[in-house]
Amino acid sequence: MNARHALDTFRGYRTPRFRIIEHRTWWAILSGFLLMISLVGLLVRHLNYSIDFTGGSELRFQNVAGVSAETIREVLVGYGREDAEIQIVGGDRVSIRTTALTDDLSAEERTQLVDDLAAQAGVEPSDVSIQVVGPTWGSQISRQALIGLIVVLIAISVYITFRFEWKMAVGAQVAMVHDVVITAGVYALTGRQVSPATVIAILTILGFSLYDTVVIFDKVKENTESAALLAKDTYSGVVNTSLNSVFMRSVNTSLVVILPILSLLLFGGVTLKDFAFAMLIGVTVGAYSSIFVASPILAVLKEREPRYQQLRARLWSKPGAERRLRAVQAAGEAAEEDGTAPAAVGVAAATRATARGQGSRASAKSRRKPPAKRKRR
Repeated sequence: MNARHALDTFRGYRTPRFRIIEHRTWWAILSGFLLMISLVGLLVRHLNYSIDFTGGSELRFQNVAGVSAETIREVLVGYGREDAEIQIVGGDRVSIRTTALTDDLSAEERTQLVDDLAAQAGVEPSDVSIQVVGPTWGSQISRQALIGLIVVLIAISVYITFRFEWKMAVGAQVAMVHDVVITAGVYALTGRQVSPATVIAILTILGFSLYDTVVIFDKVKENTESAALLAKDTYSGVVNTSLNSVFMRSVNTSLVVILPILSLLLFGGVTLKDFAFAMLIGVTVGAYSSIFVASPILAVLKEREPRYQQLRARLWSKPGAERRLRAVQAAGEAAEEDGTAPAAVGVAAATRATARGQGSRASAKSRRKPPAKRKRR
Protein backbone atom coordinates (compact mmCIF):
# COMPACT_ATOMS: atom_id res chain seq x y z
CA MET A 1 0.00 0.00 0.00
CA ASN A 2 1.51 3.31 -1.08
CA ALA A 3 1.23 6.62 0.77
CA ARG A 4 -1.76 7.82 -1.26
CA HIS A 5 -3.73 4.65 -0.59
CA ALA A 6 -2.79 4.79 3.12
CA LEU A 7 -4.00 8.39 3.32
CA ASP A 8 -7.24 7.52 1.52
CA THR A 9 -7.80 4.65 3.94
CA PHE A 10 -7.11 6.90 6.92
CA ARG A 11 -9.60 9.49 5.65
CA GLY A 12 -12.24 6.83 5.04
CA TYR A 13 -12.22 6.87 1.23
CA ARG A 14 -11.09 3.24 1.10
CA THR A 15 -12.01 0.24 3.18
CA PRO A 16 -8.96 -1.62 4.54
CA ARG A 17 -8.50 -5.33 3.91
CA PHE A 18 -6.84 -6.46 7.13
CA ARG A 19 -7.06 -10.18 7.96
CA ILE A 20 -7.81 -9.61 11.63
CA ILE A 21 -9.79 -12.73 12.46
CA GLU A 22 -7.55 -14.96 10.37
CA HIS A 23 -4.53 -13.93 12.47
CA ARG A 24 -6.34 -14.11 15.82
CA THR A 25 -3.62 -16.40 17.20
CA TRP A 26 -1.10 -13.57 16.83
CA TRP A 27 -3.34 -11.17 18.77
CA ALA A 28 -3.88 -13.80 21.47
CA ILE A 29 -0.11 -14.23 21.85
CA LEU A 30 0.42 -10.45 22.01
CA SER A 31 -2.34 -9.94 24.58
CA GLY A 32 -1.09 -12.89 26.62
CA PHE A 33 2.41 -11.45 26.66
CA LEU A 34 1.14 -8.03 27.78
CA LEU A 35 -1.01 -9.59 30.50
CA MET A 36 1.88 -11.72 31.73
CA ILE A 37 4.21 -8.70 31.96
CA SER A 38 1.48 -6.72 33.75
CA LEU A 39 0.85 -9.49 36.28
CA VAL A 40 4.59 -9.77 36.95
CA GLY A 41 4.69 -6.04 37.64
CA LEU A 42 1.68 -6.25 39.97
CA LEU A 43 2.98 -9.27 41.88
CA VAL A 44 6.68 -8.33 42.04
CA ARG A 45 6.91 -4.54 42.02
CA HIS A 46 3.42 -3.89 43.39
CA LEU A 47 1.45 -0.66 43.05
CA ASN A 48 2.86 2.54 44.51
CA TYR A 49 -0.09 3.94 46.48
CA SER A 50 -0.21 7.61 47.38
CA ILE A 51 -0.80 8.87 50.90
CA ASP A 52 -4.51 9.05 50.11
CA PHE A 53 -4.42 5.25 50.47
CA THR A 54 -1.62 4.77 53.01
CA GLY A 55 -1.65 7.96 55.11
CA GLY A 56 1.42 10.06 55.90
CA SER A 57 2.51 13.48 57.11
CA GLU A 58 1.15 16.92 56.32
CA LEU A 59 3.31 20.05 56.65
CA ARG A 60 1.73 23.53 56.73
CA PHE A 61 3.50 26.92 56.96
CA GLN A 62 3.25 30.53 55.83
CA ASN A 63 4.73 31.35 52.42
CA VAL A 64 6.27 34.73 53.29
CA ALA A 65 8.93 34.60 50.57
CA GLY A 66 6.39 33.65 47.90
CA VAL A 67 8.26 30.56 46.67
CA SER A 68 6.70 28.39 43.97
CA ALA A 69 5.68 24.74 44.25
CA GLU A 70 8.54 23.74 41.91
CA THR A 71 11.10 25.40 44.18
CA ILE A 72 9.69 23.63 47.24
CA ARG A 73 9.77 20.31 45.37
CA GLU A 74 13.50 20.71 44.73
CA VAL A 75 14.09 20.69 48.49
CA LEU A 76 11.82 17.67 49.00
CA VAL A 77 13.56 15.70 46.24
CA GLY A 78 16.80 15.93 48.20
CA TYR A 79 15.09 14.00 50.99
CA GLY A 80 13.51 11.33 48.77
CA ARG A 81 10.09 13.00 48.55
CA GLU A 82 9.72 13.22 44.75
CA ASP A 83 6.02 12.30 44.84
CA ALA A 84 4.97 14.76 47.55
CA GLU A 85 1.74 16.67 46.91
CA ILE A 86 2.39 20.42 47.15
CA GLN A 87 -0.36 23.04 47.16
CA ILE A 88 -0.16 26.83 47.48
CA VAL A 89 -3.35 27.70 49.36
CA GLY A 90 -4.62 31.25 49.02
CA GLY A 91 -1.29 32.41 47.64
CA ASP A 92 0.38 32.65 51.06
CA ARG A 93 0.03 29.20 52.64
CA VAL A 94 1.91 26.01 51.74
CA SER A 95 0.42 22.55 52.24
CA ILE A 96 2.64 19.50 51.70
CA ARG A 97 1.34 15.95 51.89
CA THR A 98 3.93 13.20 51.81
CA THR A 99 4.64 9.77 53.22
CA ALA A 100 5.28 9.58 56.94
CA LEU A 101 8.52 11.37 57.78
CA THR A 102 9.33 8.69 60.37
CA ASP A 103 9.38 5.94 57.70
CA ASP A 104 12.80 6.56 56.22
CA LEU A 105 14.21 9.73 57.83
CA SER A 106 16.13 9.97 61.07
CA ALA A 107 15.38 12.64 63.68
CA GLU A 108 18.30 14.77 62.42
CA GLU A 109 17.11 14.50 58.81
CA ARG A 110 13.56 15.47 59.75
CA THR A 111 14.86 18.50 61.61
CA GLN A 112 17.07 19.50 58.69
CA LEU A 113 14.15 19.15 56.26
CA VAL A 114 11.97 21.44 58.36
CA ASP A 115 14.83 23.98 58.66
CA ASP A 116 15.35 24.01 54.88
CA LEU A 117 11.66 24.50 54.14
CA ALA A 118 11.34 27.26 56.74
CA ALA A 119 14.41 29.10 55.44
CA GLN A 120 13.10 28.86 51.88
CA ALA A 121 9.68 30.25 52.83
CA GLY A 122 11.13 32.98 55.08
CA VAL A 123 9.64 31.71 58.37
CA GLU A 124 10.96 30.14 61.58
CA PRO A 125 11.17 26.35 61.89
CA SER A 126 8.74 26.52 64.80
CA ASP A 127 6.14 27.99 62.42
CA VAL A 128 6.09 24.75 60.36
CA SER A 129 3.18 22.59 61.50
CA ILE A 130 3.61 18.82 61.12
CA GLN A 131 0.60 16.53 61.47
CA VAL A 132 0.11 12.81 60.95
CA VAL A 133 -2.83 12.20 58.61
CA GLY A 134 -4.69 8.99 57.93
CA PRO A 135 -5.69 7.67 54.54
CA THR A 136 -8.53 9.65 52.95
CA TRP A 137 -9.31 6.70 50.67
CA GLY A 138 -9.94 4.09 53.31
CA SER A 139 -11.09 0.51 53.22
CA GLN A 140 -14.75 1.54 53.35
CA ILE A 141 -14.44 3.67 50.22
CA SER A 142 -12.53 0.88 48.46
CA ARG A 143 -15.23 -1.62 49.38
CA GLN A 144 -17.98 0.68 48.12
CA ALA A 145 -16.07 1.30 44.88
CA LEU A 146 -15.61 -2.45 44.38
CA ILE A 147 -19.31 -3.11 44.96
CA GLY A 148 -20.21 -0.35 42.51
CA LEU A 149 -17.82 -1.79 39.91
CA ILE A 150 -19.33 -5.27 40.24
CA VAL A 151 -22.85 -3.89 39.88
CA VAL A 152 -21.83 -1.93 36.78
CA LEU A 153 -20.19 -4.99 35.18
CA ILE A 154 -23.32 -7.08 35.81
CA ALA A 155 -25.53 -4.33 34.38
CA ILE A 156 -23.30 -4.08 31.31
CA SER A 157 -23.46 -7.85 30.78
CA VAL A 158 -27.25 -7.83 31.05
CA TYR A 159 -27.53 -4.92 28.61
CA ILE A 160 -25.25 -6.45 25.97
CA THR A 161 -26.98 -9.83 26.33
CA PHE A 162 -30.38 -8.19 25.90
CA ARG A 163 -29.26 -5.94 23.05
CA PHE A 164 -27.08 -8.51 21.25
CA GLU A 165 -26.37 -11.92 22.85
CA TRP A 166 -24.46 -13.42 25.76
CA LYS A 167 -21.45 -14.37 23.64
CA MET A 168 -20.90 -10.72 22.78
CA ALA A 169 -21.17 -9.91 26.49
CA VAL A 170 -18.38 -12.42 27.18
CA GLY A 171 -16.13 -10.77 24.58
CA ALA A 172 -16.82 -7.30 25.98
CA GLN A 173 -16.12 -8.36 29.58
CA VAL A 174 -12.86 -10.08 28.66
CA ALA A 175 -11.76 -6.94 26.79
CA MET A 176 -12.51 -4.70 29.79
CA VAL A 177 -10.61 -6.94 32.22
CA HIS A 178 -7.76 -7.01 29.68
CA ASP A 179 -7.65 -3.18 29.66
CA VAL A 180 -7.74 -2.74 33.44
CA VAL A 181 -5.03 -5.35 34.15
CA ILE A 182 -2.65 -3.91 31.55
CA THR A 183 -3.20 -0.33 32.75
CA ALA A 184 -2.57 -1.34 36.37
CA GLY A 185 0.48 -3.33 35.26
CA VAL A 186 1.96 -0.31 33.50
CA TYR A 187 1.54 1.69 36.71
CA ALA A 188 3.32 -1.02 38.68
CA LEU A 189 6.18 -1.32 36.18
CA THR A 190 6.76 2.44 35.92
CA GLY A 191 6.42 3.04 39.66
CA ARG A 192 3.96 5.91 39.26
CA GLN A 193 1.83 6.69 42.27
CA VAL A 194 -1.75 5.45 42.30
CA SER A 195 -3.96 8.30 43.44
CA PRO A 196 -7.75 8.68 43.55
CA ALA A 197 -7.46 10.35 40.14
CA THR A 198 -5.93 7.13 38.83
CA VAL A 199 -8.87 5.09 40.11
CA ILE A 200 -11.31 7.51 38.49
CA ALA A 201 -9.39 7.29 35.22
CA ILE A 202 -9.46 3.48 35.24
CA LEU A 203 -13.23 3.50 35.77
CA THR A 204 -13.56 5.98 32.90
CA ILE A 205 -11.48 3.68 30.70
CA LEU A 206 -14.14 0.99 31.01
CA GLY A 207 -16.69 3.34 29.46
CA PHE A 208 -14.50 4.15 26.45
CA SER A 209 -13.61 0.51 25.88
CA LEU A 210 -17.24 -0.56 26.08
CA TYR A 211 -18.36 2.21 23.72
CA ASP A 212 -15.94 1.11 21.01
CA THR A 213 -16.86 -2.56 21.49
CA VAL A 214 -20.60 -1.89 21.21
CA VAL A 215 -20.10 0.05 17.95
CA ILE A 216 -18.17 -2.88 16.47
CA PHE A 217 -20.66 -5.49 17.70
CA ASP A 218 -23.54 -3.51 16.25
CA LYS A 219 -21.91 -3.67 12.81
CA VAL A 220 -21.17 -7.37 13.25
CA LYS A 221 -24.80 -8.06 14.18
CA GLU A 222 -26.03 -6.12 11.17
CA ASN A 223 -23.81 -8.00 8.72
CA THR A 224 -24.21 -11.48 10.21
CA GLU A 225 -27.98 -11.17 9.91
CA SER A 226 -27.58 -10.72 6.14
CA ALA A 227 -28.37 -13.99 4.35
CA ALA A 228 -26.50 -12.77 1.24
CA LEU A 229 -23.22 -12.31 3.14
CA LEU A 230 -23.48 -15.60 5.00
CA ALA A 231 -24.27 -17.41 1.75
CA LYS A 232 -20.77 -16.74 0.42
CA ASP A 233 -18.60 -16.49 3.55
CA THR A 234 -18.18 -17.98 7.03
CA TYR A 235 -19.17 -16.22 10.24
CA SER A 236 -15.54 -15.33 10.89
CA GLY A 237 -15.24 -13.91 7.40
CA VAL A 238 -18.30 -11.71 7.90
CA VAL A 239 -16.91 -10.53 11.26
CA ASN A 240 -13.64 -9.66 9.54
CA THR A 241 -15.53 -7.69 6.88
CA SER A 242 -17.41 -5.83 9.62
CA LEU A 243 -14.17 -4.98 11.44
CA ASN A 244 -12.65 -3.54 8.29
CA SER A 245 -15.78 -1.45 7.77
CA VAL A 246 -15.47 0.26 11.18
CA PHE A 247 -11.70 -0.02 11.66
CA MET A 248 -10.80 3.56 10.75
CA ARG A 249 -13.84 4.89 12.60
CA SER A 250 -12.56 3.29 15.80
CA VAL A 251 -8.99 4.47 15.21
CA ASN A 252 -10.02 8.06 14.48
CA THR A 253 -12.37 8.17 17.47
CA SER A 254 -9.57 7.02 19.76
CA LEU A 255 -7.15 9.56 18.26
CA VAL A 256 -9.62 12.39 18.94
CA VAL A 257 -9.73 11.30 22.60
CA ILE A 258 -5.96 10.81 22.89
CA LEU A 259 -5.04 14.32 21.65
CA PRO A 260 -6.56 16.25 24.60
CA ILE A 261 -5.23 13.58 26.98
CA LEU A 262 -1.73 14.23 25.64
CA SER A 263 -2.16 17.96 26.24
CA LEU A 264 -3.10 17.25 29.88
CA LEU A 265 -0.16 14.90 30.26
CA LEU A 266 2.33 17.40 28.86
CA PHE A 267 1.02 20.66 30.29
CA GLY A 268 -1.23 19.71 33.23
CA GLY A 269 -0.39 19.75 36.91
CA VAL A 270 0.68 16.78 39.02
CA THR A 271 -2.88 15.65 39.73
CA LEU A 272 -3.96 16.04 36.10
CA LYS A 273 -0.89 14.16 34.91
CA ASP A 274 -1.82 11.14 37.04
CA PHE A 275 -5.29 11.14 35.52
CA ALA A 276 -4.00 11.75 31.98
CA PHE A 277 -1.37 9.00 32.16
CA ALA A 278 -3.93 6.37 33.17
CA MET A 279 -6.34 7.60 30.50
CA LEU A 280 -3.67 7.52 27.79
CA ILE A 281 -2.73 3.91 28.53
CA GLY A 282 -6.34 2.81 28.96
CA VAL A 283 -7.74 4.44 25.81
CA THR A 284 -4.90 3.05 23.69
CA VAL A 285 -5.28 -0.47 25.07
CA GLY A 286 -9.09 -0.18 24.87
CA ALA A 287 -9.01 0.68 21.18
CA TYR A 288 -6.79 -2.36 20.61
CA SER A 289 -8.89 -4.77 22.68
CA SER A 290 -12.19 -3.85 21.04
CA ILE A 291 -10.85 -4.93 17.65
CA PHE A 292 -8.23 -7.57 18.41
CA VAL A 293 -9.60 -9.18 21.59
CA ALA A 294 -13.40 -8.87 21.84
CA SER A 295 -14.18 -9.60 18.18
CA PRO A 296 -11.93 -12.69 17.79
CA ILE A 297 -13.42 -14.13 21.01
CA LEU A 298 -16.89 -13.62 19.56
CA ALA A 299 -15.88 -15.31 16.29
CA VAL A 300 -14.44 -18.33 18.13
CA LEU A 301 -17.56 -18.75 20.27
CA LYS A 302 -19.97 -18.39 17.35
CA GLU A 303 -18.05 -20.75 15.08
CA ARG A 304 -18.80 -23.54 17.57
CA GLU A 305 -22.52 -23.29 16.91
CA PRO A 306 -23.85 -26.13 14.69
CA ARG A 307 -25.39 -23.65 12.26
CA TYR A 308 -22.10 -21.97 11.45
CA GLN A 309 -20.19 -25.24 11.51
CA GLN A 310 -22.53 -26.52 8.79
CA LEU A 311 -22.10 -23.27 6.87
CA ARG A 312 -18.31 -23.60 6.98
CA ALA A 313 -18.46 -27.26 5.95
CA ARG A 314 -20.78 -26.46 3.03
CA LEU A 315 -18.58 -23.63 1.77
CA TRP A 316 -15.35 -25.61 2.00
CA SER A 317 -16.80 -28.83 0.63
CA LYS A 318 -17.02 -27.35 -2.86
CA PRO A 319 -14.19 -28.49 -5.16
CA GLY A 320 -11.31 -25.99 -5.18
CA ALA A 321 -13.07 -23.72 -2.68
CA GLU A 322 -9.92 -22.73 -0.80
CA ARG A 323 -7.89 -22.14 -3.94
CA ARG A 324 -10.67 -20.19 -5.62
CA LEU A 325 -11.39 -17.96 -2.62
CA ARG A 326 -7.72 -17.19 -2.08
CA ALA A 327 -7.22 -16.45 -5.78
CA VAL A 328 -10.20 -14.10 -5.88
CA GLN A 329 -9.04 -12.33 -2.71
CA ALA A 330 -5.48 -11.99 -3.99
CA ALA A 331 -6.69 -10.64 -7.32
CA GLY A 332 -8.94 -8.13 -5.60
CA GLU A 333 -6.15 -6.94 -3.31
CA ALA A 334 -3.72 -6.64 -6.23
CA ALA A 335 -6.23 -4.67 -8.24
CA GLU A 336 -6.93 -2.46 -5.24
CA GLU A 337 -3.21 -1.79 -4.74
CA ASP A 338 -2.64 -0.97 -8.42
CA GLY A 339 -5.71 1.22 -8.63
CA THR A 340 -6.97 -0.87 -11.57
CA ALA A 341 -9.86 -2.57 -9.83
CA PRO A 342 -12.59 -0.92 -11.96
CA ALA A 343 -10.73 -1.63 -15.20
CA ALA A 344 -9.99 -5.20 -14.17
CA VAL A 345 -13.61 -5.76 -13.29
CA GLY A 346 -14.69 -4.25 -16.58
CA VAL A 347 -12.29 -6.36 -18.60
CA ALA A 348 -13.37 -9.48 -16.80
CA ALA A 349 -17.02 -8.67 -17.32
CA ALA A 350 -16.44 -7.90 -20.99
CA THR A 351 -14.54 -11.13 -21.44
CA ARG A 352 -17.35 -13.11 -19.85
CA ALA A 353 -19.93 -11.27 -21.94
CA THR A 354 -17.96 -11.90 -25.13
CA ALA A 355 -17.59 -15.57 -24.29
CA ARG A 356 -21.29 -15.85 -23.59
CA GLY A 357 -22.09 -13.99 -26.81
CA GLN A 358 -19.85 -16.19 -28.91
CA GLY A 359 -21.29 -19.29 -27.32
CA SER A 360 -24.83 -18.08 -27.97
CA ARG A 361 -24.11 -17.29 -31.62
CA ALA A 362 -22.46 -20.65 -32.13
CA SER A 363 -25.45 -22.40 -30.64
CA ALA A 364 -27.84 -20.38 -32.81
CA LYS A 365 -25.90 -21.20 -35.98
CA SER A 366 -25.86 -24.88 -35.10
CA ARG A 367 -29.60 -24.79 -34.63
CA ARG A 368 -30.28 -22.90 -37.90
CA LYS A 369 -27.95 -24.92 -40.13
CA PRO A 370 -29.90 -27.65 -41.99
CA PRO A 371 -28.54 -31.14 -42.03
CA ALA A 372 -26.32 -32.00 -45.00
CA LYS A 373 -27.97 -34.03 -47.80
CA ARG A 374 -26.53 -37.34 -48.74
CA LYS A 375 -25.44 -37.83 -52.33
CA ARG A 376 -27.24 -40.43 -54.32
CA ARG A 377 -25.21 -43.06 -55.96
